[in-house]
Amino acid sequence: MTLWGWLLLSCAAAYATKLAGYLVPSHWLGSARMGRVAGTLTIGLLAALTAVNAFAAERALALDARALALLVAALALTLRLPFLAVVVAGGAAAALTRLAGA
Repeated sequence: MTLWGWLLLSCAAAYATKLAGYLVPSHWLGSARMGRVAGTLTIGLLAALTAVNAFAAERALALDARALALLVAALALTLRLPFLAVVVAGGAAAALTRLAGA
């Protein structure tokens, strides 16, 4: 199958999943348990995406400026800095590390 075929197939699968969501009974979605599951699932997916983007380089593990930027951003979050300061601190750490040649 060509790239366009796979792209169209994945679009159709995403649309079918979205339509299937409308078939879920509303009393299932209104429970407190489902709210906790949805919140936890979102946090887990975001953490996994962050880890993959910070430590993956093609098919290998990479410890470069991105890892230091993630560490600095985590420290900024621990200090309860505003989100914009967290982003700027992480970006500055990555930029300075790359400027230093690492």
